[in-house]
This record gives sequence, structure tokens and C-alpha cells, in this order.
Amino acid sequence: MELHQLSYFVAVAEELHFGRAAALVCIAQPALSNQVQALEKEIGVQLFTRTTRRVALTRAGEVFYDRCIRILSDVDLSAEVARSVAGKRMKQIKIGTVYPATIGVLPAFLARIARKYPEIQLHIASGTTNDIIRNLENGQINLGFIRPVENIGSLRFFSIAHERYLLAVEKSSPLAVRSEIGIEDLRDQKIISFSRANLSYTERYFSEKFEEHDLTKNIAYTCDDTFSLVSLVSAGLGIGFAPEWTEGMPNRNFELRKVRGVDFRIGLGVAWNKEDPTAGRDDIIDIARSLVRPGR
Repeated sequence: MELHQLSYFVAVAEELHFGRAAALVCIAQPALSNQVQALEKEIGVQLFTRTTRRVALTRAGEVFYDRCIRILSDVDLSAEVARSVAGKRMKQIKIGTVYPATIGVLPAFLARIARKYPEIQLHIASGTTNDIIRNLENGQINLGFIRPVENIGSLRFFSIAHERYLLAVEKSSPLAVRSEIGIEDLRDQKIISFSRANLSYTERYFSEKFEEHDLTKNIAYTCDDTFSLVSLVSAGLGIGFAPEWTEGMPNRNFELRKVRGVDFRIGLGVAWNKEDPTAGRDDIIDIARSLVRPGR
């Protein structure tokens, strides 16, 4: 079993298409098929089910894929450790981010990294906080902009800012012209909330807040992301709490309003694996710390 075979297998597992995977790893499709078949023969199990219409991982293939990701990440990390010991700079930084960071702190971080280390390649991947933590732990990314977590094991985190959420109301709504809005004014409104399908930090936060303010029964619509929420608000289907940065969206048909006695804020910070030399070297963490907003 060779490393390039594992890389070929991972490419097919992620694309679930031999043609696309072959293009990705820059070899001919028949050669890729032969390599995967040789790997299956050596292991003694079938890793894929193949039909004329689709390719899918078997249960054994799913388990093997997880192990291959760890192995290949360990190889990359070992090379980075060797370069670090030799005093050489990193070649690439892989960053995971939840969407809100791409609007606020991420551009500033990337600009500072690019100015200080113009030769470094940057790769950005979006995902949930849980996805990013998992990828930090297995070495697939070096730094993560995520919702608050605890320092557990090799995972390290510090807070950068707290994102404020305000009430989003459609422009023609009576609430849009009110000089002051209180929680009691929301009791007869239909509320648009984030779905709890994947139990993200934001979803749990608002679920708890709505229950605390006795608004859970008012939830009429749910959605997965901020853009969907403000679209539903703009269509006049209800009200919802949206991050403050949505006020800068072009052609918006909603207004953001404060609600008396309510201060909804969700934390945002940086996480890394203390065992990853890339994250800790060359002032990367110090640059991230410089993004901390006063009064966060």
C-alpha cells in the first residue's frame, strides 16, 4: 500500500466519480480505476459499490476514508514539523470559517497575513463550528474562525468579538416605524428562526433565548442561514433576529431595530491545534489576536 494510492482513493471518495477524481489527481481514468482496484485487492474488501450511474462508498470504505484522511494529514503535518525544526517558513495556511467571520474579521486577517508573508498560499474552507473543530483535530486545517468552545485536549480558543443580533422587520411593517419596540410587541408576531437540524451554536443560542422570553410558540418558519432568514423577513412572512452586518446588504427590504431590554450577542473567535506547528509559528496567532475588538 502506497501513499499515492491513498490519495487516489480519497479523491474518488470525495468526488464519487472516477472521471472527476482522475482529473483532480492528474492521471488517466483507467489508471485511477486500476489503482483503486489494486488497493481493494490488497486490503481484501470492497471500498466502493459501482454501477453505470453512480459510485458510492461501502461501510468499509467510509471507515477507511476517515483513516486515510488522518494518515495523509499526519504526513503533511510531519513535513511541516520538519520544516519548522529546520527554521523554514510554512508554505500554506488552511483556514476554516463559519460564515459570519467572512463578513467581518476574516478579510482583515487575510490582508495582514498576505502583507507579512506574501509567499504563503492561503486556502479557505467554510463549515460549521463542529466541522471546523473536527478538521483542526485531524490536521486538515490550521486555523478556525468559529463560535465559542472550551480549551479541551489540544484544542485552543480565544474570543475576538461578539456579534450583535437585532430585530429584522419588513420595511412596511408597523414595527418598522415604531420609536421603541419591547418583547411584548413580539407576542403577536410570526417569528422566523434558525432550524435546529444540525444543532449549531447559533441555533441553540436562539432556541434558549426564545424559550427564556416565552417566544417559542411564535416560531412559524425556520431556515438554515442568515440570507434565507432576511429573505423571509423581506417577503413579509414574519420577523427574525439578524446579525448587525446585514444592514449593509444592497437592495434590502427590511430594517433592523433594537428591542428594549434585549441584547442578543453571539461570540466569535479563533481556534487552533496546539500540536500544529503551522498555527503557532511566524506570529500567526499573534496576528489573529490583533483582530480582537475592544469591548468585545
